[in-house]
Amino acid sequence: MTKPYVLGIDIGGTNTVFGIVDARGQVVASGSIKTLQHLDFDDYVKELHSAVQRLLLANDAEGKIQGIGIGAPNANYYTGEIINPPNLPWGDRIPIAEKVSKAFHGIPVAITNDANAAALGEMTYGAARGMKDFIMITLGTGVGSGIVVNGQLVYGHDGFAGELGHVVMKRNNGRVCGCGRTGCLEAYCSATGVARTAREFLDARSDSSLLRNLDPEDITSKDVYEAAVQGDQLALDIFKFTGEMMGEAFADMVAFSSPQAIILFGGLTKSGELLLKPVRESLEAHLFPIYRGKTKIILSELKESDAAVLGASALGWEAKYRAELPAPLPSQPAEETPLQ
Repeated sequence: MTKPYVLGIDIGGTNTVFGIVDARGQVVASGSIKTLQHLDFDDYVKELHSAVQRLLLANDAEGKIQGIGIGAPNANYYTGEIINPPNLPWGDRIPIAEKVSKAFHGIPVAITNDANAAALGEMTYGAARGMKDFIMITLGTGVGSGIVVNGQLVYGHDGFAGELGHVVMKRNNGRVCGCGRTGCLEAYCSATGVARTAREFLDARSDSSLLRNLDPEDITSKDVYEAAVQGDQLALDIFKFTGEMMGEAFADMVAFSSPQAIILFGGLTKSGELLLKPVRESLEAHLFPIYRGKTKIILSELKESDAAVLGASALGWEAKYRAELPAPLPSQPAEETPLQ
């Protein structure tokens, strides 16, 4: 019997990463292309198809792909389109599922945003296996989220539910967020948010710090981490500030979905207990009493190098199974009941 595979594709603003994944969640092989190598979307799809075909041939997987999952910014699961993507030049409505399926001779395609894909990957292959209620938080350049309730991703009526990075944490005098609003969680608790906090602390405080040896505009969250592990008090306070705000936001998230766990993924999680300790303490302090002690804060079990592809591939299996469902029977008109 032919061993089935799916293809996971993660479209980023710089690179598109793709991989062949088997049913056990093993990434058999992976590759990448430059996302913006072609300004025309049809040319991009041709380049993607050519690169994937080379990978399939090299790994004896041609004709064995059963489904394709795609994680992309502003991807709409319901319509198969990317809507108003912030960093992609291909238009306001990109029919990516239709175009990719056609390029790959009708293989079923499903899409979602990158944080939702990460949640699916975690539920299928990682720390959320066996969980039916959890929230995935991705901590990178921004703050993304995927919400799973009763074993199902929450998409909302329009396909865009679950943007927890854009809940407003500071209603007055908040930082301007990349989304154009002010005070969003993302503006404070992303990797770029940590760097912004460092610059604010350096301006507001006069105490010595290793961070004062750096150009403030060049400071990164990694610099803050390296200073913190050396016991730098200002850097430690930055992580405390970040963790406390994150825990406060998580307490609100628990109030509406009561998850078993909040799973953290992304570069910022490498700071470990410097971040996790204040997050846990703040979460418990801000929780409604009936929720205390029930929601775990845990780290993703997915390898960072494979996570994007694995998340998208989980959606590929879903596309496969969805395509195999029998078509619904045509609806029959209801029999007319004579008036009594």
